[in-house]
This record gives sequence, C-alpha cells and structure tokens, in this order.
Amino acid sequence: MTGILLALIAAVSWGSIVFVSNKLGGDEDSQTLGTTIGALLFAIAVYLFKRPDLSNIVWAVGFISGLFWSIGQKNQFGAVRYLGVAKTAPMSTGLQLIGTTFFGVFIFKEWETRMSIIIGVTSLVCIIAGAVLTSLKQGDDKEQGKSLKKGLLVLLLSTAGFVGYVVLIRWFEIDGWSAILPQAIGMVTGAFLITLRRRPYNKYAVRNIITGLIWSTGNLGLLLSLPKIGVATSFSLSQTGIVISTIGGLFFLNERKSKKQVFMVLLGCLFIIAILFIMQQVKAELN
Repeated sequence: MTGILLALIAAVSWGSIVFVSNKLGGDEDSQTLGTTIGALLFAIAVYLFKRPDLSNIVWAVGFISGLFWSIGQKNQFGAVRYLGVAKTAPMSTGLQLIGTTFFGVFIFKEWETRMSIIIGVTSLVCIIAGAVLTSLKQGDDKEQGKSLKKGLLVLLLSTAGFVGYVVLIRWFEIDGWSAILPQAIGMVTGAFLITLRRRPYNKYAVRNIITGLIWSTGNLGLLLSLPKIGVATSFSLSQTGIVISTIGGLFFLNERKSKKQVFMVLLGCLFIIAILFIMQQVKAELN
C-alpha cells in the first residue's frame, strides 16, 4: 500500500506541472531550465537531510538519467505549442506507458502470473483508452492535422527521454534517496546544453523554479515506489495525474473547443481513474 501511495504522490505532482508551467509563462526553453533549477534546489535539500551514500555508479547512472529527463521534458513542453495542454498530457502519458510497461513486463519480469498479466494489461488499456479519448481531433481542420503530426513527432522524442530516465534507475537498482541529487545535476546540465542557443535566462525561468519543486516531489515519490511495486505498476499509477493537467487545460487555460470534446475528455478521465482500483488488484496478485 505504501508503494501505491508514493506513486499517487507522483501522479498529483506530475499531473500539475504542465498546467502550472503554462500558467507561469515562458517558452519550452525557459520552462525546462527553470524546472531543472527547482529540481536541483530540492535535491540539495533532500541530500543534506538524508545524507545517502553516493557511489561512482550512482553518480554516473543518476547523471545520465537526468540527461534523458531533460530531453523528455523540453520536448513535452514543446509539444504544448502544437497540441495544447489538454492534448499533450494524455498523449504523452499513453506513449510513455507503452515504453515503460514493455520494460517492466518483458525485461524486468514484474508481472509473472497469468492473472497479474491480465489485470495489468487491462489497466494499461484503460489508461491508453482514456488518453485517446481526451486527445481526439475535432472536425477536419487541415492546420490542426499538421499540428497534430508535428506534436506527435516531438512527443516521440519526449517519450524516449522519459522512458530512459525511469528505466535506467530501475535497471541498476539505484535507491531513490541516492539517485535524486546526481539525477538533478544531470537534468540541469542537459537543460543548459539543449537551451544554450536561445539563452532563456529570464523571469520565466525563475518563475518555473516552482514547477521544478512540484516535479521533484513527484519524482521522489516515484523513485521510492519503484522497488516496492515495480516499474510497470508504479509508473502507470504515477501517470493517472493526467486527469489534473487535462481538466486544467480545458477549464483554466481555455483550451475548450466544443461540448463534444469536453464530454470525450471527461469520459477519458473516467477510464484513467479506473486504473487506481485495478492497480490495487495487481499489487494484491503480485503479493
């Protein structure tokens, strides 16, 4: 139960960051840079409080994981330009779940019994179905179709970064408390490198430090849940927070297009919420 609660902390935190960063302003470069600075401040505070042992392998794997994350997050922020928050969040979630579940089930062998596989696959289908419903295109607008294609390409790159960030920590069995500082340093380094040409050193980068603090809370929750309930279960639960970002985009960022879209989004959210109950059954089966 502790692992599930930790993953839900990640869900609430991560479900808020795309919405919050959009409200704070700035382009994807200033948002990414500000978020990583906030994450580093959080990581330093955690390190001073916990004082974990940091071996060379922890430094190396954590740093590389952070680099992967910076690629994932910059491109997720970038996809908002083409798709909007209400579409970016669920579509990004669906793609990430496919990647992390593949590694969790087929590489790490986290769902071994027939029942756990059936329940796990059903829960994954619920989230992806919800993501599809919340991102359906309205009408036949050609420009909207072009934006969708560009947004999907950006999201594919984002997905590769996010999946690498999660899987590396699990692969090397790095403790969450130990990973957080090297990971944050990798994130800041990656953010500086990929935003260097545009030099996003502005007030929006400073504002988005708040986004980094929120993200870091969720990151710690996910890292601590990985050894308890595995990649496939913990990451799936952490992604149910897209309900927050999707509804936030529709009703607080004025991305609402039609009554039909609102209905489809809310229906999709119901599919996603169903995962909370199904995943509890997965955990019970694994035990």
